Amino acid sequence: MDAASAVSAGSTGPAGPARPIRYRAAVIGNPVTHSLSPVLHRAAYADLGLEDWAYERREVAPAELPALLDDLAAPSPTGPIWAGLSVTMPHKQALLGRLDVVDPLAATVGAVNTVVAQRSGRGAALLAGFNTDVAGIVGAVREAGRTAADGNGAGPSRAVVLGSGATACSALAALTELGATDIVVAARRHAGPGRALTAAHRMGLEVSALTWRPGDAASDAEVAAAAAQADVVVSTLPAGAADTLAAPLSAALEGGSPRRGAVMLDVVYAPWPTPLAGAWRAGGGAVAPGWLMLLHQAVPQVTVMTGRTPELGPMRQALLAALTERAGVDAAHAPGADVG
Repeated sequence: MDAASAVSAGSTGPAGPARPIRYRAAVIGNPVTHSLSPVLHRAAYADLGLEDWAYERREVAPAELPALLDDLAAPSPTGPIWAGLSVTMPHKQALLGRLDVVDPLAATVGAVNTVVAQRSGRGAALLAGFNTDVAGIVGAVREAGRTAADGNGAGPSRAVVLGSGATACSALAALTELGATDIVVAARRHAGPGRALTAAHRMGLEVSALTWRPGDAASDAEVAAAAAQADVVVSTLPAGAADTLAAPLSAALEGGSPRRGAVMLDVVYAPWPTPLAGAWRAGGGAVAPGWLMLLHQAVPQVTVMTGRTPELGPMRQALLAALTERAGVDAAHAPGADVG
């Protein structure tokens, strides 16, 4: 239900008249129809008793972004008040120069996935940008198994990031929190202001760049060999983009498992498991699916938008139910299904 329909007068339900919607939020992207953020935020609102909040999907092309931000900041004397936005691709980096203030973490990472309309009185809102993807990655990796920060006596911790875009930039910050000190970024290209190497420079990190040509046997084997020796692997690539790495990763893991306690986070959550995650799991490694990152990033996102901290459990249950219905994910065997 979007804000316009929710606020229609005289609507009723089994418990009586519906409460008019006072605040609204949305997830924006292009495309955005696949997003499960509405499931998480609506579950949080229900658990927190925020009956006058609504959350929707908004398909927003890059050219439409300025007008949406103007609408977000504008006073709303007669209708629901914009509270904020969840942001997916391709807007995470494009937003940086269009906001009034950006949280230091988001500025350093170079990517915003949350916008909050901060209001004082009846005037226009101040638009503030935040990054909760870092928290999502950290939470997902920690929940899935032992992390580099746990220490296993094997020397400096190693990590591999697949991809070099906005989520890869967030992954670098997350990996430092997890204790990684030896980080490899494998991607088609590394140059550019929005790339992971630029973010690493802002963070003061020394990372190794590995040029990866997916589908080239030698290049896939080189990346697979690096991943097989890592404590943490984070694939930030869209569905299908890392499939050519599955077979060489299986070969690299033959005769031995990944490093003890090693975890792979694959940000894809449908279809699941991905060939890459399947190869890692078959080799004995722990796997964190993309939905787990989505869950852990949504908690601080709801918090900064509403000022209330939601419980993880109801959000997890709603997300697993939606995944089961949409993509056949088995909630009973999903990582972390019985946690929180």
